Amino acid sequence: MSTSAPAPTDGRRLRGDRSRRAVLDRAVHAASVDGLDGLTFGSLAAVVPVNKSGIAGLFGSKEGLQLAVVAHAREVFRSAVVLPALDEEPGLARLWRTVLAWLDYSRDRIFEGGCFFRSAATELDARTPGPVRDAVVAALRDWDVYLVRLVRESVERRELAEGADAEQLVFSIDAALDRADLASVLLADPAAYDRARRAVRGALVAAGASAPGPEGSSAPGPPRP
Repeated sequence: MSTSAPAPTDGRRLRGDRSRRAVLDRAVHAASVDGLDGLTFGSLAAVVPVNKSGIAGLFGSKEGLQLAVVAHAREVFRSAVVLPALDEEPGLARLWRTVLAWLDYSRDRIFEGGCFFRSAATELDARTPGPVRDAVVAALRDWDVYLVRLVRESVERRELAEGADAEQLVFSIDAALDRADLASVLLADPAAYDRARRAVRGALVAAGASAPGPEGSSAPGPPRP
């Protein structure tokens, strides 16, 4: 066992970490509204306790800032959508709780402009591939892979039909969630989230989940015998 005294905390590093976090916390909201291309060191310096040169020192370049913002958005999304559902049993219960958490994430404006990744995908979808676009694509693909895994676990637990097409079901789920976000943000449709929830529930029932439980229930019923 070492008897040497621990190295003193590097105060400059701690201050740098706090400054970086403050910039990213604001930048993800700004990017969800104005796009990743709308981020500038100057505009952020006007709303965070870090000056323009300090932000440049933290991220190096606009692309460095954009990549850091995408990575930070992934962390926020995971905390808001993925982690709350992990208390549920694997399979249909966890899948459904993840869907509800996603709807809450959009409805509660965890990002000011709605879903960060829908906004970023719309901004970057026709762009020439590059590091920032690739980072957004990787995040979206990882999300789909995660949902496919939850669907397949539901099939393995016989909560969905044995022949259920996981990729097709996830496509339908994504479509409902993305449409809800767009309809709420752009069209100010207050019923968008209820419609999305019913659409996903219907897709799950069509994929083999049992018919609805008690009247008014928003979740698929227990698996068919």
